[in-house]
Amino acid sequence: MQGWLSILLMIALGAGFALVSVLLSSVLGPRQPTAEKLAPYECGMPPVGDARERQSVKFYLIAMIFLLFDIEVAFLYPWAMALRDLGWSGFVQVLLFMTLLFFGYLYVWRKGALDWDAPEPRRAGWR
Repeated sequence: MQGWLSILLMIALGAGFALVSVLLSSVLGPRQPTAEKLAPYECGMPPVGDARERQSVKFYLIAMIFLLFDIEVAFLYPWAMALRDLGWSGFVQVLLFMTLLFFGYLYVWRKGALDWDAPEPRRAGWR
């Protein structure tokens, strides 16, 4: 029961801090809205054009590849912490894991997915 009580206490403290922060900002914050303050803002650039314009497939491909390799590298931290307990078996397993990652990266690189300047191939029937 003692373990659950400390978890519930941490949840209550986190929720209480969030609630107090939101309430204080709404009570103490300045209220002088201007057209510039009410305009949408994203990434330091003013919004220009339609939000529904078509993006290159390479943008999404690079994003997916980044997430894939980023998440895979996150698996190396627990392995590094348990390296002494795993012994040679764990070392060989991670060596195989890194080899697979390397060949995956090599495949993506050879396919040209990381080359931003290469034009996209046009397919018949597509514009």
